[in-house]
Amino acid sequence: MYTSHEDIGYDFEDGPKDKKTLKPHPNIDGGWAWMMVLSSFFVHILIMGSQMALGVLNVEWLEEFHQSRGLTAWVSSLSMGITLIVGPFIGLFINTCGCRQTAIIGGLVNSLGWVLSAYAANVHYLFITFGVAAGLGSGMAYLPAVVMVGRYFQKRRALAQGLSTTGTGFGTFLMTVLLKYLCAEYGWRNAMLIQGAVSLNLCVCGALMRPLPPGKTPNDPGEKDLRVLPAHSTESVKSNGQHGRTEEKDGGPGNEETLCDLQAQECPDQAGHMKNMCALRILKTVSWLTMRVRKGFEEWYSGYFGTASLFTNRMFVAFIFWALFAYSSFVIPFIHLPEIVNLYNLSEQNDVFPLTSIIAIVHIFGKVILGVIADLPCISVWNVFLLANFTLVLSIFILPLMHTYAGLAVICALIGFSSGYFSLMPVVTEDLVGIEHLANAYGIIICANGISALLGPPFAGWIYDITQKYDFSFYICGLLYMIGILFLLIQPCIRIIEQSRRKYMDGAHV
Repeated sequence: MYTSHEDIGYDFEDGPKDKKTLKPHPNIDGGWAWMMVLSSFFVHILIMGSQMALGVLNVEWLEEFHQSRGLTAWVSSLSMGITLIVGPFIGLFINTCGCRQTAIIGGLVNSLGWVLSAYAANVHYLFITFGVAAGLGSGMAYLPAVVMVGRYFQKRRALAQGLSTTGTGFGTFLMTVLLKYLCAEYGWRNAMLIQGAVSLNLCVCGALMRPLPPGKTPNDPGEKDLRVLPAHSTESVKSNGQHGRTEEKDGGPGNEETLCDLQAQECPDQAGHMKNMCALRILKTVSWLTMRVRKGFEEWYSGYFGTASLFTNRMFVAFIFWALFAYSSFVIPFIHLPEIVNLYNLSEQNDVFPLTSIIAIVHIFGKVILGVIADLPCISVWNVFLLANFTLVLSIFILPLMHTYAGLAVICALIGFSSGYFSLMPVVTEDLVGIEHLANAYGIIICANGISALLGPPFAGWIYDITQKYDFSFYICGLLYMIGILFLLIQPCIRIIEQSRRKYMDGAHV
């Protein structure tokens, strides 16, 4: 067992020394690292899986509150968007409190949001309880789950992230079935109460996020202080007592007045000394926490606005623009596929095997397969990432053209497999900025994804309210996705042009 001081203190040290300490540690790429994968796996089931299954509740809310599709879709999109938008601010929590504490608090807030949403009287109430509260709790638990897997793995990062994020696919399949059953048996309000109780398991997942210990540190000054002070106080009390007994012996064995006076003096001295020690401990703890909060804020601020700002990395900035346009194209099918199925009169076939379940199951295999491929030494992670993005864009464009269950199932399978690139996002981010800036950088990326998820589903709902079709919303989102991919290609194209220009200049000079 490691003391909380060691855990928290080590969790935030992201300097070069830490990287040297992490490499030889036995838990890197093994040991407790696989427990981190398991914890992150269940976090993805409980958070991302349940959010991808919100199409079930969206239908219930439409029937209950009789509001427009565009307004009702804001509930789901707020929850998804805020989960990701709060990423940069959750990075501050991680730098200050640690991944473990942040995830546990997030689990409590998420559960509270689900429970309060069961008493909603209108859609606007759900904006606060489910969209904001549950979304904030989800964000506080999600980012630590991704960051901790990145800290525990080096050689198998893509595979580990792929395995952990398969929880999204499993969760989408399981949560869709669970919410459908609960809504049918107990109604959507009781279903949200039960889901709130299930979400408390996020606290258990957070408790498993043990920071990498620095190994054997018998010479740690902080640890010495904590151990020496109690021993010193005990010995001081004992020495005072022994000193009193010595004086008693020197004064003569028959002097009762002297004995009573010494005992009366000993008790106040002991009490006063213990009070001083308690006050000293409290003062040291407060000063340590103040220094920790200050250091965490300084690291967070420098990562965004200081000399070490991440925005000076042009490729990372292009990655942010890609994230702004990309995520909505993946979210929209999950939110609106149940409605599309009803419009095409495919409910009977969809009830046998839901299209969202097809996406979820194939999504699992896509993440693992793409992770294994990206870890191969002869394969570039960026090439795999870009190829999967192009496949997803093509699937989004083709989806509105399919009006049969078989055609929709094939496209959904393509969407599920190609969207497995999400497991590569932490790896690509770490390659761009380094492990020491992963928490802040990935927070920015998921924040951009959150803005995309926040605006995408309501936009699709509004387009349907105007045109009575979802086709145009898919086409427009596909075009926006293509713009995002073009941002990723700008920097490589500039490099290729510069290299060709240098070769031409060298040839002309010769």
